[in-house]
Amino acid sequence: MGAQWADSPKSLASQSDVIFSIVGYPSDVRHVFLDPTSGALAGLRPGGVVIDMTTSDPSLAVEIHSAATTAGCSSVDAPVSGGDRGARLAALSIFAGGDETLVTRLTPLLSNLGRVYYMGGPGKGQFCKLANQVTIASTMVGLCEGLIYAHKAGLDLSNYINAISTGAAGSKSLELYGSRILSRDFEAGFYVNHFVKDLGICLRECQNMGLALPGLALAQQLYVSLKAHGEGDLGTQALVLALERLNNVSLVSDSSADKK
Repeated sequence: MGAQWADSPKSLASQSDVIFSIVGYPSDVRHVFLDPTSGALAGLRPGGVVIDMTTSDPSLAVEIHSAATTAGCSSVDAPVSGGDRGARLAALSIFAGGDETLVTRLTPLLSNLGRVYYMGGPGKGQFCKLANQVTIASTMVGLCEGLIYAHKAGLDLSNYINAISTGAAGSKSLELYGSRILSRDFEAGFYVNHFVKDLGICLRECQNMGLALPGLALAQQLYVSLKAHGEGDLGTQALVLALERLNNVSLVSDSSADKK
């Protein structure tokens, strides 16, 4: 495809005007951009731009912005939502934080990946993504608990999903994952391991803000339990497995012992 290998982010940056990064963890982000010997900002020419699409710490996004400014460069924190499906369809939601004029200038480039939402200054893109993850966490708990309850009540789960999908209980999570849960399709569009990381960042930010979000804390613990069972490489819809274990039921079981 014409790609050229670079031995380090620094080497890549020395040949580029705009650098995109999407990696696993904040420590990876720090290494990619801020490592003094191999990081992108050590090689980027003045006027260059770094765009981090990893879900990471807002404070790290601010730190990268400060370092980029010192180097005569610019940065945008632009985490995304939409998973593998959104990426394949160029339909990601992109939450951008940084200088508004810069984000506007970069929008034609970013729009190749999805829709850009400008959220404010440095770190605000990350804050938006974390709020997104808080919302998804509790939504997934509600989705899976509803399925467990409906199963225990003896309902046909496919019919149940169809019945609630057009009402107030309908959601993107139900649309994407309801039928996949019923077919026991736990292939990852977004890994449990990475979701646990995201929710951990959310909880740290809540502590910094003096916020109590018990739904978030509960969801994080349920997802941590999946990791403890060796299920960290499954998709977030695998949350139902934790609730099945908690209640000693299985959605695929026909046993009357699991039903009223």
